[in-house]
This record gives sequence, structure tokens and C-alpha cells, in this order.
Amino acid sequence: MANTVDILENKLGIPFELLVVNDGSTQNCEAERFNKLKKEHPNTQVLTHEVNMGKGRALRTGVQKASGSLIIYTDIDFPYNDESFTALFVELKAGSDVVLGHRDLEYYRHTPFLRRLISKTLRFCLKSLLKLPTDDSQCGIKGFNRSGKAVFLGTTIDRFLFDLEFIKLVSMHGLTVRNVDVQLKPNVIFSKVNIRILLRESRNFLKILFRRK
Repeated sequence: MANTVDILENKLGIPFELLVVNDGSTQNCEAERFNKLKKEHPNTQVLTHEVNMGKGRALRTGVQKASGSLIIYTDIDFPYNDESFTALFVELKAGSDVVLGHRDLEYYRHTPFLRRLISKTLRFCLKSLLKLPTDDSQCGIKGFNRSGKAVFLGTTIDRFLFDLEFIKLVSMHGLTVRNVDVQLKPNVIFSKVNIRILLRESRNFLKILFRRK
């Protein structure tokens, strides 16, 4: 992570405020690791949930603490290449309220079958049912300004579909949205899909589908 942050700071010519949220994990989360990161990047905060609360809740914790006017979030391994991150930042600087990463067909050549099936099914639903400004709500890199931050903090879903809820709210609030094609770094390792969580999220999908405010 530290090396990626160095590269991006040099490319963009600005220092980053880095917020890391540990959502109840004990794997590779020793204090020494975080202390080293803070030493290399003093403008770093490490926030911790004692138990796993879900990615949506973890991101709201981080976004709430962020002080910058522009925020980009992604996973801790920075799975998207540097050009993708830079492209989101450029669009935000140009005045977009919200910038959404968008995965092209190349992404699915490297994706496990079940994850690919779920992603394509959801994308079909977005096109046919919700009429949102993107068909790729689950891409793991997004950015927004302070207007987008206020909407993001208004989300309530803690797990898989928090991204979809955010995009639905953004659309309802009439914010300016741009999509940016993004690419994964080579050799990204995908996490396993938790089927039980996925089944529980079907209720959240209906909640989003019929949400009016």
C-alpha cells in the first residue's frame, strides 16, 4: 500500500490524507504494520471496528473522518491500476460531484465464475429496473466531492449493496455523475463470495428498488 500511495502522490503532485478502516480483521493487522505506515505517511489515520460490521459501515466510518474536499475510496490492496485512480481524480477536479469506476469486458476474463455471474446479473437488473447512471454499481473504486460525501453518509446498508444504495441516492439528488473505465492490476486475488450474506442482501435490493427518498 505504501508504495502505491507514494507513486500516486508523485503522479498527482499532492499529499494524500490516508484513512484505513480495519473492519474487525485480525489478519495482517498487527500494530507494527500500521505504525510503519503512519511513519512513512504521517497524514494517516487507522480506524478500527472491534467486530466486522460490513464494508458499507466501514466506509462510512472512514468517509465521516475524511477532511479533504475530494474523496476516493477503494480496497486496501489498491486493486485498480494507478491510471484508473488518476482518471477518477482528474474527473473530480474537473467538477463532477461523483465519479464511478466502470469495469469493461476485460475485467471478466480474470474473474471467478460465481463472482462474474452475480456481477452480470446485477448489471442486467440495473439496466432494466433502476435506470441508474451506471450499470456497474459494484465496482470497488469511487470518488466524490463534499456534495457526494453528504449523500454517501446518508446510506444505511452495511454490506454488499451499499454501493447500489449510494448510486440510487445520488441519482435522486440530481448530482453530476461521470463514469470512468478502470482496469485491475495484474494478479489480483479475489475474495470468496459469501452466499449467506448475498441471500440476505435480496431484502436490501427490494429496499433500494422501492426507495423514493
